[in-house]
Amino acid sequence: MNLRTLGTNGPRVSAIGLGCMGMSEFYGPTDEAESVRTIHRALELGVTLLDTADMYGRGHNEQLVGGAIADRRDQVVLATKFAIRREGDRRWVDNSPEYVRAACEASLRRLGVEHIDLFYCHRRDRKTPIEETVGAMAELVDEGKVGHLGLSEVGADTLRRASAVHPIAALQSEWSLWSRDVEAEIVPTARELGIGIVPYSPMGRGFLTGTIGSADDLAPDDFRRQSPRFQRENLDANLRLVQRVRGIASELGCTPGQLALGWLLHQGDDVVPIPGTKRVAYLEENVAAAELALLDEDARALEEVAPAGAAAGERYPPEGMTAIER
Repeated sequence: MNLRTLGTNGPRVSAIGLGCMGMSEFYGPTDEAESVRTIHRALELGVTLLDTADMYGRGHNEQLVGGAIADRRDQVVLATKFAIRREGDRRWVDNSPEYVRAACEASLRRLGVEHIDLFYCHRRDRKTPIEETVGAMAELVDEGKVGHLGLSEVGADTLRRASAVHPIAALQSEWSLWSRDVEAEIVPTARELGIGIVPYSPMGRGFLTGTIGSADDLAPDDFRRQSPRFQRENLDANLRLVQRVRGIASELGCTPGQLALGWLLHQGDDVVPIPGTKRVAYLEENVAAAELALLDEDARALEEVAPAGAAAGERYPPEGMTAIER
């Protein structure tokens, strides 16, 4: 697979990465053995960027990923995230310098590694100045525990303030054909500052694959059942959007999911989507999108049928949107 560079001086990674969150929770039943097979197959196919976070499965996901790569660490650019703390049913965001260090040490132990290649602040809290958070993250770089720094779901002003403290290699934010609000200001600012862009949920949490027709297609504990975009008042409008994407995909001889990934890859060489999956078959389909060479007119046709703001409903329930900068 082709490689791309995250940021001006960031790591070289595969053009498509692998999001590992669903291997532990959020997307219905999990199968650890199949998840490990998926990670190993990803490495065989040239995927090098693996993305996890300390809050996924309350640490389980980092343990799973760490175990899967224990004998092949040199093949992986390992990314993890901190900031979202969980205690029982309670969640909160902590960007304090003390927690930055504690979270990093805990992630290193769970992953079974001495070095994290890309360490993200998962969400901003409104109490801690970003300069203090990034300053604490930079200390970890100086100590050799972290290679590069990243931020997730932050706005243009935060990017500027953070970059004044330490180079930021990557911005991880939701970006897809049905989540395009980052294009107006955030993506241009990241590019101005030399920050690579890592879109998560690049296929609209699976919706853009065309395989979901209603919330009944989801497992009872699938968190998408609570997502406004999967609710009946929004679902019909979003299904019409998917049908339009499906029509273009059929003309181009690919799946709708591959087309969604191909569109993101077409946005620039600084874009590295991380589609999540816990199954080998879906992984192989996603990786094949790296070979899809869209023409400019194909991208324009997609943008006409899925313009910015076309998706009905917010990305998260109200409490989830409070931690996102726009």
